[in-house]
Amino acid sequence: MYRPAQLAGSLALLLTAGALLVGSVLAPAGTPSGTVGIQLGILLTAAVAGVIEHRRELEAFEPTAFGRTDAVDAVAVVIGAVVTYALSVHAGVGPVLASALVGVAAGLAVPKVGAPVYCGSFVGMASPAVFGSLESVALAGVVTGLGFVATTESFGGVGGKLGTLAMFGCLATAALLGLDFVESGTPQWELAHLIVPVAVAGAVATVVLSVRLEWGAVVGSGVVGVIAGIAFPLAVPEVGATLAAVAFCASFVGMSSAERLDGALAVGLAGGLSGLVFLLVAPAFGGSGGKLGTTAFVSCIGLIGALELREIVIQRFR
Repeated sequence: MYRPAQLAGSLALLLTAGALLVGSVLAPAGTPSGTVGIQLGILLTAAVAGVIEHRRELEAFEPTAFGRTDAVDAVAVVIGAVVTYALSVHAGVGPVLASALVGVAAGLAVPKVGAPVYCGSFVGMASPAVFGSLESVALAGVVTGLGFVATTESFGGVGGKLGTLAMFGCLATAALLGLDFVESGTPQWELAHLIVPVAVAGAVATVVLSVRLEWGAVVGSGVVGVIAGIAFPLAVPEVGATLAAVAFCASFVGMSSAERLDGALAVGLAGGLSGLVFLLVAPAFGGSGGKLGTTAFVSCIGLIGALELREIVIQRFR
């Protein structure tokens, strides 16, 4: 991909992640005192990771022309978005289960386009209260598809990247069509003792399925989403939908490559962080597709940035 497109794609990823954090700071409904500092800390470490990633991309940049594969990927994103929205809204399956099913089906049936279809499925998780038609979802899918192609070489192996692209597509489309996001209500901090462990388990389980069992990241994440989307609402109806969303969110952390998050400890830490971020950003951009993935992306680059910052400090004072 040509440099302007690649740089624009990287910037879109970082701005979307930053918008979610900043939006949660500006709408701190029911947020305990002191959490703004945590949000700003995550934003700082994520910015460190972004700057370092940008420098690496510039050093390793090799321009490539837009090709047939890129066109197929972009179309696959749109298809994933429309099918997931239809399942979620019109078939009544719900966003988590619909996206997870589409991911598993694409990962098994058409693995070459499994990632773009899965990316599109996160667009399709958008609420009908915001995106009231298939046409608006398809447009968000088109924007996301262009972003998917432009960021092929950006933030590779960072969990939540696909969802962040989906949220970028939703935010851009909402701005273009004049759509308003819905109020998500007060974060359920009373469930933190359940949400954080579920997030850790979701992230680690995805690694086990995708790497150790060699199912691949898309299928591994999708299976976690299917199990969570069915089991939690049946086991704990009062909070099942929330816990299913948390597990699915954390599964995107588990899609990270070993080069980004090395070992179960790092994945577990990022997974637990995604549970905390899930609560922190609850008031922001309600009804947007890709919010769970962006939550995972923020958590991953936040931890990666913290580790990078630690290395910089150690080298400076060694």
